[in-house]
Amino acid sequence: MQDNQLTKEEIAQLTDADWKERLSAEEYQIMREKGTERPFTGVYNDTTDDGVYRCKGCGAKLFDADNKFNAGCGWPSFDQTIDNSAIDEHLDTSLGMRRTEVTCSNCGAHLGHVFPDGPRETTGMRYCINSVALELDKDAK
Repeated sequence: MQDNQLTKEEIAQLTDADWKERLSAEEYQIMREKGTERPFTGVYNDTTDDGVYRCKGCGAKLFDADNKFNAGCGWPSFDQTIDNSAIDEHLDTSLGMRRTEVTCSNCGAHLGHVFPDGPRETTGMRYCINSVALELDKDAK
């Protein structure tokens, strides 16, 4: 996979109709409407391949496969992002809960949530991410 990351300028020009054309119906519902895929159904839940996980919407690098771990929660989990600027965090009080939503800092796509219950021997964080919002680039590092 080549580094085909969309620029902020290209993203700013995308309309809602453009996003619906670029993404499948499920991808759109999760990434643009803050949905969640069913647990244990995502293509990357059990993946152990090397590479870099990119945003499905814009191609931005989000997570290194070396930071993926099996949290048993049904979604791909990572203990840290590829760098501190890859993801934005937002308070999410939907569904009567208080959580921290994570979005792609490049295109604003909803990715999932982050929780402070990850591996204590590393960061202690668990980025719980929808597979449908990711694309594994096995050639990148």
